[in-house]
Amino acid sequence: MYKYLLQSVEGIQWFGIITLLLFFGTFCLAIIRAFFSKKEDMQRMSNMPLED
Repeated sequence: MYKYLLQSVEGIQWFGIITLLLFFGTFCLAIIRAFFSKKEDMQRMSNMPLED
């Protein structure tokens, strides 16, 4: 029933494509940030949960 309801919406395929692109872009930005961040910053952030 829902399958036919969503198929009747014009341009519904773009929602899937945009969602996939947003996920991929966010994932790429997280990887780039991890590679280019300084070791001191990463060490400080990794110790944050232990400091209370």
